Amino acid sequence: MTPVRVDADESGVRGLMYRASITRTMPPTEEVVCTDEDCFLDLFETHYTYDVPDGFDVTALSCPVCGGTDCLEPVDL
Repeated sequence: MTPVRVDADESGVRGLMYRASITRTMPPTEEVVCTDEDCFLDLFETHYTYDVPDGFDVTALSCPVCGGTDCLEPVDL
């Protein structure tokens, strides 16, 4: 966060305010397929916040239906 000095407002208060500087763009959504033959889930989409760690990928996720972790693959569009 970037500190910004502000002059007195209408109430006479002076001080420092903090302004968040977001330089990154919103991470893209990602489609993921579950390849487990016993799972009825075909495809799901992930949405990430700005603070998703660098290098995060589908290996850190689990299928919301069958719970599998080694059966998820990103869909390349």
